[in-house]
Amino acid sequence: MIPAGAASGAAHKPYCREAGTGPRLLCLHANASSSSQWRALMDLLAPRYRVIAPDLYGAGKSPDWPCATEITLDDEAALIQPLLEAADDPVVLAGHSHGAAVALLAALRNPGRVRALVLYEPTLFALIDAHSPPPNDADGIRHAVAEAAAALAAGRNDAAAQCFIDYWMGPGAWQGMPPERQGPVAAAVRNVRRWAFALFNEPTPLERFRELDMPVLYMTGKRSTASALGVARILAPALPRAELVEFDDLGHMGPVTHAPRVNAAIERFLAALDRARA
Repeated sequence: MIPAGAASGAAHKPYCREAGTGPRLLCLHANASSSSQWRALMDLLAPRYRVIAPDLYGAGKSPDWPCATEITLDDEAALIQPLLEAADDPVVLAGHSHGAAVALLAALRNPGRVRALVLYEPTLFALIDAHSPPPNDADGIRHAVAEAAAALAAGRNDAAAQCFIDYWMGPGAWQGMPPERQGPVAAAVRNVRRWAFALFNEPTPLERFRELDMPVLYMTGKRSTASALGVARILAPALPRAELVEFDDLGHMGPVTHAPRVNAAIERFLAALDRARA
C-alpha cells in the first residue's frame, strides 16, 4: 500500500471512455456507477463533441484509492486534472451526484480550464450541515449510510447495497434491479463510508462557489430525496450564472433512469453555449 499522503491524481491515470470529435465534454459519474452511465449521452453528442467519461477511484476499470488516509473530493478532482490539461481549449464539465460534487471542486481548482458546468444534483452534504446543524435535510442519507455500514460490518454486502439503492431510488428498487447489475453495485457499495466521509466533510465554504462565474446548468428531480434537494436550495442560488431545470417526475437517478430527457436538456444547454461563443 502506498503510504498515507503519497497518492496524487498525477500518479494515477483513470480509465476513460471516449467518443466523438469537437469541443470537449468531460462527464463524471455517480456513486455505485461508472463511466458506462454516460453511453447514451456519448452516442447523442459524438457527432458534434468530444465526450470523455472517466471512471473515478474504485469504479469501473480505474484503480482503487491507494492511501491509508480518507479520500476527499479534492483527491478525486486531482485524478481528473490531467484530462482538464490535455488540450488548450477549456472543457464543459458535467457530473451527476458525487460526480457533480467532484466537478464543482475541479472547477474551483481550474477556473480557466472549465468553460461551463452541467450538474445533476451534486451531493455536497457538508453545505447542509454548515447551513443548519442536524437534524436537517441530510439526515436521511446519514441514516442510510449508517445502516449500510452496519450491514457491511456484518458481511452482508447485498443488504448494504439495498440500503443505499433504496434510499436514492425508492423502496423496492434494489429488489427490482436485474441480478447482473446487482453484483457490481454490491461490490461498489463497500466504499459507502468513504463516499460519505468525502461529502459530509468537504471543507469548501458556500462563499467559494460564488466565484464560479461561468454558465451552469443545474438540474434536479422534483421526486428526489430531501438531501439532494436540500443541497440545491443552498448551492444553486450561490452560483452566479446558474440556469435551473427541474424535472417534475424524476428522482435523483434521473440521468440513468430517464437518460433521454436529461440528455436532451444537456444538448440544449450545449447548443446555447455554442451559439453564444460563435
